[in-house]
Amino acid sequence: MKKIKNEAAFVKKAISIGENYATKRGYSGFSPTMSANQKVEALYRLLVLDKLIVPVPPDKEDLQSMKHKLALWIQKVLPADDPIFKQ
Repeated sequence: MKKIKNEAAFVKKAISIGENYATKRGYSGFSPTMSANQKVEALYRLLVLDKLIVPVPPDKEDLQSMKHKLALWIQKVLPADDPIFKQ
């Protein structure tokens, strides 16, 4: 797994956009007290279910891999001129 430049910023943006996507899709499981790690896992599983990202093999499924997949997903979703790419 190759490290992405500004991966933490991409993950933060993916959580933000992913929450909106999940809410529009009808998912109501996010609460203000939910941790970022719980949100990452919920979004990862939702995006895998919707076939928007390819799942990590079950034996290598951990939080870091899920964050990496979310970062890769958001890179493809965001327009190329988004300020996050210039950080």
